[in-house]
Amino acid sequence: MSVTVRLIAALLAISLLLVPQAVSAQLIGHGGPVRAIAVSSDGETVLSGSFDTAAIRWSLPTESAEQVLRFHSDAVNAATFLKDARMATAGADGRIAIWTQGRQQPDKVFEGHAGPIVAMAVSPDGSTIASASWDRTVRLWSLSDGISRVLEGHSQNVNGVAFTPDGQSLVSVGYDLTARVWRLADGTSRIVTSPAPLNAVAIAPDGEIVTGAADGRLRMLTSGGKESGDVAASTTPIVALAISRDGALIAAAGVGGTVAIVDRKARSTLRTLVGPNMPVWSVAFLPDGATLLTGGADGKIRRWNALSGDAVGSNLLGTPADPLAAYAGDHGAEIFRACVACHTLSETEVQRAGPTLAGLYGRKIASLPGYRFSDALKTMDIVWTPETVSKLFEIGPNAYTPGTKMPEQHIGSAEDRRALTDFLARATSK
Repeated sequence: MSVTVRLIAALLAISLLLVPQAVSAQLIGHGGPVRAIAVSSDGETVLSGSFDTAAIRWSLPTESAEQVLRFHSDAVNAATFLKDARMATAGADGRIAIWTQGRQQPDKVFEGHAGPIVAMAVSPDGSTIASASWDRTVRLWSLSDGISRVLEGHSQNVNGVAFTPDGQSLVSVGYDLTARVWRLADGTSRIVTSPAPLNAVAIAPDGEIVTGAADGRLRMLTSGGKESGDVAASTTPIVALAISRDGALIAAAGVGGTVAIVDRKARSTLRTLVGPNMPVWSVAFLPDGATLLTGGADGKIRRWNALSGDAVGSNLLGTPADPLAAYAGDHGAEIFRACVACHTLSETEVQRAGPTLAGLYGRKIASLPGYRFSDALKTMDIVWTPETVSKLFEIGPNAYTPGTKMPEQHIGSAEDRRALTDFLARATSK
């Protein structure tokens, strides 16, 4: 066997080890909460985006990952299939990437938003992408030439966007309590005010608009923007919506971990899907109208029978292995538990939203190969030691490492900080 053939064989073997696998109707591979799920028109392929900065293209028949898309420098909040068999992802980095299946880099990148993109929609004719951003704008992007058009009017974060079935209008919803029905021909909008901030929007095949609010209610509007009904779907904020292809069912996901299945015409909740007691960030129906996919805070995509309310697969509600089980009774490990959603302790684990902490002490900030750090961190001279880690949590990441993507958190007790830094010394040394 030639050197070249042996090298290709070795690389192939390594690549197979790196491909996320699925178990018992769960799609397992993301290292952070699954923020977005899209299903291809034939129901054979799923595209997911995660807080771990990656998108994954899955085969549903084989329940396996076919491609991992790595480009975004922050959470992938939106994903969609395009009509020409391509895909689009958008993230908290304010960028939209257009992908071709099998290629490792995007074909095109659209930039222009000044804040995170949190939702996308594709026009019925497939020519245009609409993006909703926390920069308080909606943008329309031409897929042929990348030219964008800005729709302004929201006074706070725009959280959701959807095209009407005829493609003549666009609906956006935001934290400013408003739903706006934009007439695309002239850019004017009809404004409908809600009693609560709006986090999501979906539009049925007959044009009815469904919004999901922070008070746990679904509010329905006619295609012209007139109020037409409401349903109490959750006791916690609704953060994701999906409507079945036939328009009969609505799936409303809440941060409390439940998903309400609502009969749209009857305005009633048929059943509630209860998962492993953690937020559900994304939902999508398969074309059969009966199967629902949910994306959880544990990084798993679960499959459900929306008609019966049953989970599909023998262990869908199983508790994931505790990554800190080996450190039971260790006070420092219990303090670190708040960090395991974003950081691993070993290089052998699947990357999560943050960089691995393996070999942390003695490493310069923002120097770990293979992770996209913010530019602000790359200019700093901090070297991670027990003292600098302690300082980080004493005064907070925003003050100690300005420009970080790390959530703000403090550890006020010097004793607790010492327990954490001692634990990291034991758990992250190579």
